[in-house]
Amino acid sequence: MKITVTSFGYLHGEPPAAHLTMDLRHHFRDPHVDPSLRALTAEDRAVRRAVLRTPGIRPLLAATVAQALAYAAGPSAAQHSLRIAVGCAGGRHRAGTAALVLARRLRRRGHDVTLVHRDLARPVVERPRQEQP
Repeated sequence: MKITVTSFGYLHGEPPAAHLTMDLRHHFRDPHVDPSLRALTAEDRAVRRAVLRTPGIRPLLAATVAQALAYAAGPSAAQHSLRIAVGCAGGRHRAGTAALVLARRLRRRGHDVTLVHRDLARPVVERPRQEQP
């Protein structure tokens, strides 16, 4: 099955159309609050490490892979594609990292995956500092 995984930032517009949408804004620590990570993106190892060390993110990624595999097991999966959207506030840290991991895991399972980072290259969105758990 052909799968498209799109990362995006809610602060840059509406979420893309998708069968599955992961909203990472409120339940997972935002690397944006760390000044040393703010200007970086999911393409940087330090950001990926910070995101993947956040409690709960790995089980969520595993559950999302399981959902995608369930769609792929459907009787008409060969005739349809699956769209997964992964969003956070700016689309540069959490969403980008989660999308990269999802794409990699689904490719390992034999799926044709297109990875799109809608907002990864956009400038950092300045916003009020938020306390993180």
